[in-house]
Amino acid sequence: MSFLEKLKTLFKSDKVDISARFEFSREAISGTMSKFRKVFDIENSRTVGLKVLDSEKTEHFEARFKGLNKPSEGAIAMLLKHPQVVETYEHGVATSGVRYIVMEYIEGSGLNQMIQNRDSGLNGKRVSLMRQMALGVGAVHKAGFIHRDVCPRNFIVSADYNTAKLIDFGLTVPNEPPYRQPGNRTGTPLYMSPEIVRRRATDHRVDIFALGVTLYRLFVNEHPWSDGDATGKAALSFDTQAPTSILERRPRLNPAIASIIMQCLQPDPNKRPETAERVAQAISGIDKEDQ
Repeated sequence: MSFLEKLKTLFKSDKVDISARFEFSREAISGTMSKFRKVFDIENSRTVGLKVLDSEKTEHFEARFKGLNKPSEGAIAMLLKHPQVVETYEHGVATSGVRYIVMEYIEGSGLNQMIQNRDSGLNGKRVSLMRQMALGVGAVHKAGFIHRDVCPRNFIVSADYNTAKLIDFGLTVPNEPPYRQPGNRTGTPLYMSPEIVRRRATDHRVDIFALGVTLYRLFVNEHPWSDGDATGKAALSFDTQAPTSILERRPRLNPAIASIIMQCLQPDPNKRPETAERVAQAISGIDKEDQ
């Protein structure tokens, strides 16, 4: 190695020039705190997903946990290894100063879009997808975290409708006492559990509630409460007004599926399934949606 090459190695920055390393093949999809793009990773010769975080919004969120040494979204994502969780390959800081995350790219669509479009490809696939979604949420809990934003937008379903994976850990926090204190009112409004809305202490069961709302929509398209208000005001009724029975909207739905989804929607976290795995177990052996 020449002297010049040794100098380059010595002063090499850990930061990545993402514009040089990646070929951008599609327009960015804007999220609440980031932008996501399908790219080709020249260095590793593979197509991946590239998430670039909004520095201002990320710093504003992280400021809630000042002094707690909270791991970053990228660090959390790297710890989550499960078939129903999107795989994260790498995270770091770009030469421009923004944080980035490199992950597997899944050919498919967001579940929210499929529900809104009443996608017929979901027919006959919902039970399997439900089981996978519950296992994905359970994997986050087993790793010691609370996702805090379980909703249809954060599940990707493969193009053949056979696979569902949980994504986006921008609001994810460790399942530890300092992070479960009242006041962290973050998430998607119509999926927030009553304890979040009322600013009470929380735990992993906020994700069970949100999973229940998500599964309800998966099977009947509609929301258990009001669809019309996405500001969060409707969420104030989640512990004072009972959700519409899922069987009222889909009378022939398998009773075991209906029962476990409605259990997830209980305003009292102690009456919800204790774990996401129990949601998956409750439909063990079921392969048809309707009786």
